Amino acid sequence: MRLLERGPNGGYYLTKDLIGSSIPAYAILSHTWGPDPEEVTFQDLMKGTGEDKAGYEKIRFCADQAQRHGLLYFWIDTCCINKENNTELAEAINSMFRWYHDAARCYVFLTDVSGPSCKLSGPLPSQTWESAFRASRWFTRGWTLQELLAPKSVQFFAQDGTLLGDKISLQQQIHEITGIAIPALCGDSLAHFETEERFKWAETRQTTREEDWAYSLLGIFGVFISPIYGEGKENAVRRLTNEISEKLRSRGESSHQHGMSLTQTILPLLTLVQWYFPDGIGRMARMARMVKGCLRYTVCRRFLLSRNVD
Repeated sequence: MRLLERGPNGGYYLTKDLIGSSIPAYAILSHTWGPDPEEVTFQDLMKGTGEDKAGYEKIRFCADQAQRHGLLYFWIDTCCINKENNTELAEAINSMFRWYHDAARCYVFLTDVSGPSCKLSGPLPSQTWESAFRASRWFTRGWTLQELLAPKSVQFFAQDGTLLGDKISLQQQIHEITGIAIPALCGDSLAHFETEERFKWAETRQTTREEDWAYSLLGIFGVFISPIYGEGKENAVRRLTNEISEKLRSRGESSHQHGMSLTQTILPLLTLVQWYFPDGIGRMARMARMVKGCLRYTVCRRFLLSRNVD
């Protein structure tokens, strides 16, 4: 993990690659990407370029907020990952949830929510921005789901840097926008929520690369897979459900010792398969054979029939 820090001359510099206890306290940015040419990249920072790009303002914003909270370091996905290195990119995708979880502060920068014409101290009255907040593109993107749920502290800012509130003070609005249960927003372990419910949180979210819809959910389910861009969304989802199935199966074996059947433990996953592959028993049967043998055709058939799916 590399972090950014502000140099004495006002520029921004990347640290060396940090691991484990060598990682200092840091802030982290959550945002929606603009067009690629407008975002500051890892290569820009290495070359000392990019100050003329629109995305440079996000770096300034995050650095200023971190400084206000006494944090010397911060992390931004556009420029702290060398995306030309496939190994590094794969590690980042599988580490992202943890990086957001471990951040001291997460700042959500909403470029499509305007602040007031004059600066105010403290959060902005909600009646002046709430409609734009509810319609923000940030709530429609795949990667921002984990960026909302993983960190302990999430603060929302308008495009001019005005504080709107945090995920606790705005929990009712966020719940209504996303359908995410308030306990999940307040920090309850995501393992307490059914598989189907967690997938529904992501159901309508979009990603630029289709496979990222699945990869962005790895931390939500606490599983790990290597990204294979070009495999397509369906294959990526299949591999994701494989890993979830394995996790449920191992828990099912443990639960069986306490009187629960394996079939009972995989019902949430069956519901997921019905949702993502809604075109009948034959498709589900084929899917069942792909999920490492722990879902059987008979179980899938009974499940579908119980829900009146032909």
